[in-house]
Amino acid sequence: MMSSADITIVVTSFNSDQIIQNCLSSIDRKYNVILVENSHREDFKKKIEEEYSNIRCILTGSNLGYGKANNIGLKNVKSKYALILNPDASLQETTIDNFFKTINEIPDFAIMGPYIQEENNKVHENNLNNNKPKEVMNVKGFGMFLNLKEFKEVGFFDENFFIYFEEIDLCKRLINNKKKIYLVPGIKINHSGGQSHNTDINTEMELSRNWHWMWSTFYYHKKYKGFFISFLIILPKLVSSIFKTFFYILTLNKKKKDIYYQRSSGLINSIIGNHSSYRPKV
Repeated sequence: MMSSADITIVVTSFNSDQIIQNCLSSIDRKYNVILVENSHREDFKKKIEEEYSNIRCILTGSNLGYGKANNIGLKNVKSKYALILNPDASLQETTIDNFFKTINEIPDFAIMGPYIQEENNKVHENNLNNNKPKEVMNVKGFGMFLNLKEFKEVGFFDENFFIYFEEIDLCKRLINNKKKIYLVPGIKINHSGGQSHNTDINTEMELSRNWHWMWSTFYYHKKYKGFFISFLIILPKLVSSIFKTFFYILTLNKKKKDIYYQRSSGLINSIIGNHSSYRPKV
């Protein structure tokens, strides 16, 4: 018989004040929550912990990124299971109950993910022929249920990733170690997508996303395919981003020039072996 003590919810945030209330208020207060805030904002921690008695807020002191911050949260979990939840996601009333029910069907899972994603109040239909869990190679990172005993040999997220590809990499390592990952139609988590931070930093976050998407793309491929094959895979992206950078310099389009400069910079830094060092200037 499952109880609220069997699961802990881990949320990682960074300047997410405008949207995180919807996430936290969707969680029944009988469940423990670890909120890892990628900053040193004592006022944010105090406000959250005063408002929510079930939440422990951990301040990282600086922006460590998605993977490393989630690892901090997961290492503080004492329960059997954990739910990684993005700040722009929220639970439905039946989400965790349906998770507990599904454990009886697939007790040996490593990760369970929601199959249906609701976005802007529209339900996206799936193509499954039945309502049973489906074994897959990976799931999206906005909502992932973890069976923590299955991670002892594998570990959690690769902290070299700042953002992007962390969950894909984690899933690949699990599959390589004969662990099982499922999509579950009966588990629903609402997800806005791309709205995990305050709107006043959108421009800088867009530059950061472009830099890290390209850095992580090459790093991920190199990790599993080696340098040479990975270089061939990303070469068209590198040529394209450099060409477009100069094109938008000549056409005086600063916004697009900045984006493609960050894309080429991220790729070049990854190719020459530099760490994922770019941080949003906020």
